[in-house]
Parts: sequence; C-alpha cells; structure tokens
Amino acid sequence: MTTKTLLTDFDAVLADLDGVVYAGPHAIPGAIEALNALEGVNVKLAYVTNNASRTPAQVAAHLRELGAPADDDQVVSSAQAGAALLAQKFPQGTKVLVTGSAALAQEVQALGMKVVESALDAPEVVIQGFEPTLGWADLAEASYAINAGALWIATNTDMTIPRERGIAPGNGSLVAVVRAAVAHDPLVAGKPEAPLFHTAANRLGATAALVVGDRLDTDILGGNNAGMATALVLTGVDSGATALRACTAQRPGFIIPTLPDLYQPYPSIVHDGAEVTCGDAAATVEVAESGETTMHIAGSPEDVDSWRAACAAWWAFVPESSTETNPVISWHTELP
Repeated sequence: MTTKTLLTDFDAVLADLDGVVYAGPHAIPGAIEALNALEGVNVKLAYVTNNASRTPAQVAAHLRELGAPADDDQVVSSAQAGAALLAQKFPQGTKVLVTGSAALAQEVQALGMKVVESALDAPEVVIQGFEPTLGWADLAEASYAINAGALWIATNTDMTIPRERGIAPGNGSLVAVVRAAVAHDPLVAGKPEAPLFHTAANRLGATAALVVGDRLDTDILGGNNAGMATALVLTGVDSGATALRACTAQRPGFIIPTLPDLYQPYPSIVHDGAEVTCGDAAATVEVAESGETTMHIAGSPEDVDSWRAACAAWWAFVPESSTETNPVISWHTELP
C-alpha cells in the first residue's frame, strides 16, 4: 500500500522562488532535491515569482545552475503579468516609463510599446518593478510622470525580499516611496492577484495545483484568491506565529518546515471539543470572565505541530477576520 503524502492529491506544484527555492544566489537546503523528485511522483512544476528584476529565461538559467529542473516557460513572472496588464489597457506605441529592470523593459518592448527615459517625454504609463540598483532619481522621475497624469502599474508590492544576508526591502517598499509622493495606489499585476497562478496552472495543464510559498500576503493570499490549495513553507519571510495571526484570506491550508516535507504524510489535526491536537502538540482557546482571550499551546515553539494545532484552534475560534489578529499566547508542557 502506498503511503499518502502531502503531494498525493495534487498534480502540480506552483512554487515561489525567493525564500522557497533560494535566498540570494544560493539554494535553500533540501529545496533542489525536493524539486527534482517531483517528476518521480508525477507532479508537474512551475515557478511563480514576483521578482521582476530578471527575465524568465534568466531565472530558469539560474535554477538550472543550482541543479533544479527549469525550462524557460516554467517560470511565470510579475514582469510578464505587468506587461500583460499594460497591453490590456493601452495600444501598441504607447509611451511607457519603466522604473525597474532591463528585463521588465524587455517585456514592455515585446508588446510594441515605446519605452522612454524621463517624465519629460510625457509617458502615458509608469510601470514599476523590482531592481536593486534603483535610486532616488529613478523614483522621483516616476513620481513626476504619475503626478503629471500617467497611469501607474506595479508588478508587485512585496514589502521585503529574502536575500543571502537576511531580509531586505522589496519592490513594495520602493512602491511605497513613490506612493508617498503621488498620494494614490498603483494597479498591481502580480501576486496576490489570481491571474499569475491561473497562467502557470494552464501552462502545465494542471487541475489540482498546490501553491507553495513563504509569504502570506502574496503567495498564500494569491493562491487562495485563485481557488487553489496553499502551503506555507517556513524557510523565508513568514512563520508559524505570523500564520496564527493571519486574516482569513491569508491563512494557508498547510504549514511545512521545508520543501522536502512535501513528501511526508501531513499529520492529522483533531478537534475534540475546544481542544485541538496535532502529533504530540495540543492547543485550546480560553476566554476569561474578564473577556481576555488566551491561546494555550502544549508543545514547543520550535515544533511545527505546535503551530499547526494552534492555528487550527485559533482559526476555529475566529473563523472570519478581515484584519490580522493578535491572540495572547501561553506555552505549556501540557494544557491547563
């Protein structure tokens, strides 16, 4: 009898890159082996990334250098999504100021748009994507054009990005700088919008895709928006603690420590009245006479089963929330 794993019910994995496959130029331990093993269990693979600083071909080449399976068309980027949104709204020949990478400019030019260098060229659109060499002058030029009437498109709004040395500002942080100068939000093309995920699944011919990401506000929210199953992997930005606090729309279906855990059976989460158990961990919510609410967890903060149990208990207690919650957490060796 074949052992059921987390992957058993899925025919494709749509994987984020930064914080899931690699951090900076280096692979996250175990990630490459896990990706290569997908073919052996008949699960297809696509990469869905909000990083618009490189072309899909460049991303795929980097993945192959790391040893991961990657054809160019397996990479679906927010630069492509941004260009597609641009094409929906404007005809060929439209003047576009690209505040971002050469890769983003290439996607725009491929649509027959005219890329300009300055707000003085009277662009009709500003499209902004991540590029680590962007400076004040670039962001100011975008602001001038937007304030002069140009439509503003952002490829994505990730506030941070995992790098080899730690967490660094992402495109959302740069978008926030421009927003401070223009006083309105951009149209957003990439995650957490659903089309990026649908594009990736359609390329694979997948009918039951699992979105795997490290960010609640882009990967998990985007996968949920697309109506797909979602798994938060704890190798990047978010954690079990942030998952516990997440608003309903950003709650993952699964929480796994690393990509290799895709090949393990997902533990049962058992609700027994107010108590929820997962493995050796347990959790319950207590409401005091004063009205104070406490999340009691029997387990260790280092044990993912503790967070799985806690999330299940808290989300059952607060099934619908449009904002982040903040329960008081009390750790125990056993439930009181």
